[in-house]
Amino acid sequence: MDLKNPFQTSFGTFSTKDFFIVEAVDGNGNSGFGESVAFPVPWYTEETVATTEHVIKDFLLPLLFKKSIRHPDEISSRFSVIRRNNMAKAAVEGAVWDLFAKRQEISLAAALGGGRSRIESGVSIGIQPSISNLLTVMEDHLEEGYKRIKLKIKPGMDVEVLREVRRHFPDIQLMADANSAYTLKDIDILKRLDEFNLTMIEQPLGHDDIYEHSILQSKLDTPICLDESINSLTDARAAVGLGSCRVINLKIGRVGGLSETKKIHDFCQENNIPVWCGGMLEAGVGRAHNIAIASLPQFLYPGDISASDRYWHRDIITPPVMLQNGGIALKDIPGIGYDIDWQALESNRIERQVHRRL
Repeated sequence: MDLKNPFQTSFGTFSTKDFFIVEAVDGNGNSGFGESVAFPVPWYTEETVATTEHVIKDFLLPLLFKKSIRHPDEISSRFSVIRRNNMAKAAVEGAVWDLFAKRQEISLAAALGGGRSRIESGVSIGIQPSISNLLTVMEDHLEEGYKRIKLKIKPGMDVEVLREVRRHFPDIQLMADANSAYTLKDIDILKRLDEFNLTMIEQPLGHDDIYEHSILQSKLDTPICLDESINSLTDARAAVGLGSCRVINLKIGRVGGLSETKKIHDFCQENNIPVWCGGMLEAGVGRAHNIAIASLPQFLYPGDISASDRYWHRDIITPPVMLQNGGIALKDIPGIGYDIDWQALESNRIERQVHRRL
C-alpha cells in the first residue's frame, strides 16, 4: 500500500508498505485476521517481508497445524522452538487471537483483559525537511485532536529542533524518538534534552542495548523509554532491574505477539512501569490489534495509534479507524471490531496462498 506521505526516521524513509494479511479459518467458516509488520529492509529489526514469508510458510504453519489449539496463549509456547522471528510469529498468532475472540463472541480487547471503552491517541511525526514544515505538521495534528506528539530526532537534528518546537508549543505532551541514533559519547547532547520537559526520550542508544541505557538513565532527568531493546518479558525484566528505563514501548510484532505483549504489560503493572503502544505503519488489521491491546490498564500514555486516514488513502478495513476528540472508541463487536474491506484489499493484493491443516 502507498503511504499518503513518506515517513522518515533516523534509519530510512518509507513511501510504501508491503505486508501480509493472515487469515485463520476454522471448520465452521469463522475467520480471524492478523497483519505482519516487518519492513522490506532490515532497518528496524533483522526481519524483512521476505523472511517473514519464509518463516511463516516453512516453520510456523507446520508447528501451528501439528495439533489442536484450545487457547491462543498456547501458540507462543509452541513457536518458542523457533528463535526470534517475532514479527512472523505475531502475524500468525494475531489471526488466531481474532478467531478465538469471535468464537467466544467477545471483543479482542475483552479476550485480552482490556477494560477501556476508549483509548487516547498520539501521533508520530517523521523527520521533516525544515523546522517550519515540522511546525505546520504539528499544528495540523494538534488541531485534529491528537493528545501527544512524538518527533523523530537524530544527531544534528535534535536540540535546536526541540527548542524551536517548545518555543511554539510550550505545554503539549512531547516526546523524542532517536531510533538508536546516539551513543554514550553523545551524553552531553542528550543531557541538554532535559530542558525541554519531554515526556520521554525513546531508544537513544543501541537497538540491542540494555546496559548502557542504565548508565544514561542515571544521568538524565528525562525518562528513557525502551523500544527496540525489549523483545521479550526477559528483556523487560532485565531493563527494569538495571534501571535502564522508566517507560516501555510495547509493539505486538516486536515482542512476538499478543500473549507476550500481555505478559510484559502485567510485569510492568506489577512494577509500576508505564507502557504505551507503538506503531509500525500498520494498515487497518494491525491497527485494530493495537487498539485492543492498548485497552489494558497499564497503557498509561497515548499510543502511536492514529486514524486510518493519517497514513492511507483507503484502508483495508471498514469502517476505517476514526479519531474522535483525540481518541478512538473501542467497538463492542466480536474480534477486532472491524470488517475487511475486500475491494480495497483486492486492489492492493499481490498474491494469495492457502495452507491447510492435513
